[in-house]
Amino acid sequence: MSINSASKFSTPVIGNRNSEDFDHVYEPAEDSFLLLDALENEHFYLQELMPSICLEVGCGSGICITFLSQILEKSALFFCTDVNPLAAEMAFHTGCKNGQNIHPIVCDLANGVESRLEGNVDVLIFNPPYVVTPSEEVATKGISASWAGGIRGREVVDRFLPKINKLLSPKGVFYLVGIEENDPADIEKYMSRQGFQMTMVGKRRAGREHLFVLKFTRIKKSGRCQ
Repeated sequence: MSINSASKFSTPVIGNRNSEDFDHVYEPAEDSFLLLDALENEHFYLQELMPSICLEVGCGSGICITFLSQILEKSALFFCTDVNPLAAEMAFHTGCKNGQNIHPIVCDLANGVESRLEGNVDVLIFNPPYVVTPSEEVATKGISASWAGGIRGREVVDRFLPKINKLLSPKGVFYLVGIEENDPADIEKYMSRQGFQMTMVGKRRAGREHLFVLKFTRIKKSGRCQ
């Protein structure tokens, strides 16, 4: 099944054994498919980037990192992380079912790979827990950890944003999914101070949620003499 009627790339087959697996692993939903659409729209840019290392943080079922691998036609190494071992296992099987070699790592955010991949990630994607919830729901061991974002839906995002500058290579690009309540203007201000420019590469309304996909690239420094 394609993401839309004009889609060049097919939606990956998910590596779950049965529907009950989604009691423990986030099942792809509108936010996942919006990210897939954004990546597809960016596929010429991503192919021209010629990435060597791609990383998805919080991979869930593995649908997004597998789709990215399909777009890039296996030209890079594809890593993904999730704090949930069941998600990491499903992501591996999603890759296998679609003929893609995905390397899942069980860890919080990118803590398990940060030192090894520092300065080498060319494509970084993150569909975080972004729903506004009480803080005590964040980072629980249940399925709610995949969507509970705490105050402004930003508690997990705000822990990860300071890591972007170190993880990305000089040509690296970062894609982030969120909703209006996450205050994208404030995210843009923070990332601008870190040396990144932001563009919106996807948006969609899903029920009450106004979803978006933000793209961050390094601000090019002027070569003029001061």
